[in-house]
Amino acid sequence: MAVIVGGRLLQIVQPFSSTSPSVSSRPSPQFPSKLYPSIVLPSSSLSPFQFSRTMSQKQGSLASGAAASSTVSTSTSQFSGDIGEILGDVTIFAATGESVAFKDLWDQNEGLAVVAFLRHFGCPFCWEFASVLKESKPRFDSAGLKLIVVGVGTPEKACMLAERLPFPLECLFADPECKAYDVLGLYSGFGRTFFNPASMKAFSRFDSLKKAVKNYTIKATPDGSSGVLQQGGVFVFKGKQLLYAWKDEGTGDHAPLDEIFDVCCKVQAA
Repeated sequence: MAVIVGGRLLQIVQPFSSTSPSVSSRPSPQFPSKLYPSIVLPSSSLSPFQFSRTMSQKQGSLASGAAASSTVSTSTSQFSGDIGEILGDVTIFAATGESVAFKDLWDQNEGLAVVAFLRHFGCPFCWEFASVLKESKPRFDSAGLKLIVVGVGTPEKACMLAERLPFPLECLFADPECKAYDVLGLYSGFGRTFFNPASMKAFSRFDSLKKAVKNYTIKATPDGSSGVLQQGGVFVFKGKQLLYAWKDEGTGDHAPLDEIFDVCCKVQAA
């Protein structure tokens, strides 16, 4: 079955090797102070809302310039046919600490799985997305879909989100070295994290964000700098077969759940 491309943008690229580089092998990001003198990363002195409002103002002033200076790609290409097998060999961690391979997370023959990648466990927008996924879990269950949510960070960081949001621990997994993110070619970088125009739509969900981060803690943020700049995405698999792919263009640019359910309903009806 061909990959289904839906929505405003579904960027499908050739996967990276299954022997993906660890976070330690990634170049450390450099934040050019001459270009961004007033931009700061979130710290314990900033609440998620103070930071969100700050970045909203920054993005508002930079969005037109960003759109003019670079064109957001709308090109698509198919993953290789064995992307399910490649991803299946990647090992991550359950939130409870046990190591587990992707191929052991759902039935690799006919099982339907929605695999959602958060940026990291300390991202306020990811708390909001995780909250939406949790509220949709009964719908996933009734449709025979297994929900798998992965974030950058350690199992301990994952537990912080699970306990405070709260979120079902059995659905939550940690990828501290971004192995699966690299295999799927998910975006990363300072510009996409803070200055991508696609992030602007996240601030239209302010009420949902406010509710989700009621018990937020910045302590859930990864210790390394690379993980903070990682972007997420959503993928739907039937066994090893990729049915749907969404790569977040910027922070908060999450896949529409209606698209995901539409894809799954079509598969079940076939």
